[in-house]
Amino acid sequence: MNDSAPATAPRRARVRAPELIGKGGWLNTGGDDLTLADLRGKIVLLDFWTFCCVNCLHVLDELRELEEKHRDTLVIVGVHSPKFVHEAEHQAVVDAVERYEVHHPVLDDPELATWKQYAVRAWPTLVVIDPEGYVVAQHAGEGHANAIRTLVEELEAEHGAKGTLRRGDGPYVPPEPVATDLRFPGKAILLPSGNFLVSDTTRHQLVELAADGETVVRRIGEGVFREPQGLAALPDGRVVVADTVNHSLRVLDPESGAVELVAGTGKQWWQGSPTSGPALEVDLSSPWDVAWWQGKVWIAMAGVHQLWTYDPESGTVEVAAGTTNEGLVDGPAAEAWFAQPSGLSATEDRLWIADSETSALRWIDRDGVVHTAVGTGLFDFGHRDGEAGQALLQHPLGVTALPDGSVAVSDTYNHALRRYDPATGEVTTLATDLREPSGAVLVDGDIVVVESARHRLTRLRLPEEAVQVEAVAHRTRREATEVAPGRLRLDVVFQAPTGQKLDDRYGPSTRLLVSSTPPELLLAGEGTGTDLFRELDLNPEVTEGVLHVSAMAASCDDDPANEYPACHVHQQDWGVPLKVTETGTARLPLILAGMDA
Repeated sequence: MNDSAPATAPRRARVRAPELIGKGGWLNTGGDDLTLADLRGKIVLLDFWTFCCVNCLHVLDELRELEEKHRDTLVIVGVHSPKFVHEAEHQAVVDAVERYEVHHPVLDDPELATWKQYAVRAWPTLVVIDPEGYVVAQHAGEGHANAIRTLVEELEAEHGAKGTLRRGDGPYVPPEPVATDLRFPGKAILLPSGNFLVSDTTRHQLVELAADGETVVRRIGEGVFREPQGLAALPDGRVVVADTVNHSLRVLDPESGAVELVAGTGKQWWQGSPTSGPALEVDLSSPWDVAWWQGKVWIAMAGVHQLWTYDPESGTVEVAAGTTNEGLVDGPAAEAWFAQPSGLSATEDRLWIADSETSALRWIDRDGVVHTAVGTGLFDFGHRDGEAGQALLQHPLGVTALPDGSVAVSDTYNHALRRYDPATGEVTTLATDLREPSGAVLVDGDIVVVESARHRLTRLRLPEEAVQVEAVAHRTRREATEVAPGRLRLDVVFQAPTGQKLDDRYGPSTRLLVSSTPPELLLAGEGTGTDLFRELDLNPEVTEGVLHVSAMAASCDDDPANEYPACHVHQQDWGVPLKVTETGTARLPLILAGMDA
């Protein structure tokens, strides 16, 4: 064996990788605890994720092919790093690992210990560790699978030649399968027959249950769907299905069982892709729920923080509300901001929206104006009843209009069913001790709740009296970055993958959007631009806040002979808590891809 790396091995910055620690312990290892020493000789990819985050779920899917192809040299380790209080519960992480079919070891890190050791700032973040235990790359956000594949192949060649690569099975041990009729169901609707149609998300199918909500009548669409979620009846009796991980809409004929693709290409929408046009030619992004309203199918497009519509008459789709920026901003549909809208319910004059990442209940009116009933933004959540302006939810995934004009909210991470009454402006609790409720449907004055993490439908009487619940309020707790007052230099670090260059054939290949909460934090520097750096002026009157940064870069194969080079979009949103102190830093680096020099 050659003792040194080949002359062609690229020179890389290397930093010794910190140990992997997490109070929740390890999953998918057969009960063993792993250390970096156990993984020496393997290429290790740390995936810092949390299960509420749709971008993290996109990355899980992006990595599946890489994981399969390099199974004997690459070990992916999920480091579960919670945003919401519920996500710090160990059983919730166990459920999520099964729900999203995570086929690699997962470290449950409820106190963000490993997150802090690796100076991670965003979900999702990917860190590559070479076979000798050194960090050689970091990537934030989506779209990096190709760059990581290239790096893995380089590391295989380099460490194969050095004799430091160890091939063979990794430490993954699958858990024992559990037999239940449903597995993490998502949404349900009532069919004209009185039976229920349920999206059986983790088993990638629809299930028709008898009127008792338990007896399986038939299973539909095996091999067709991938993690289906929302369902809505069309006027002609057919059912439109949000085929979430296939980034598509399909229509089911309940009579014949036939399923037809009606919207989406199967590819995920990226910045710069068309936002309207023939439905089968336009990419979608993780459609999570659907509703029939004002003569169209409305789509909660969780993957890009927007609402879209599909018009069956013309066979077209288009953006209806939202800018793709993640947050809570009301107003005209084209200017509103959402954060992973995941539940819809239509009445005559309103389309209600469960906006999960802002823990908010919102609605859009017939004039196309977006309003918020409950919720204040990305970082405040809890379980508090009372006047809607101060009430709190925790990552709701479903909303159901009730006959009296109020709505029931499937308050998923509070394991509760909540009620908002527009007439009184009050929020109450209808039921507790549910397990991750994700949707609900009215049946003869009762409400049938999809209890996702108990794998069942649960029928409840709509109570006359509210349940009394002790109020709790939470903020997303992440260590604030201390910055100096005055001028702050923001640098988004992006290094194009080996063999690629920035794609500037059609204009600038990068985009940077900056804003803040509160808006007064920034005196100058907010807004959109094409450079991946920005000089920001901080307001001396405001000592803390959150800096919101959204970055995108497009790179293409650097081969002049190739007329149609393969191109890749890399993008990420950060919410960085800042604290202004005299001893703070004057530069804030955020890594989109590469290492900060």
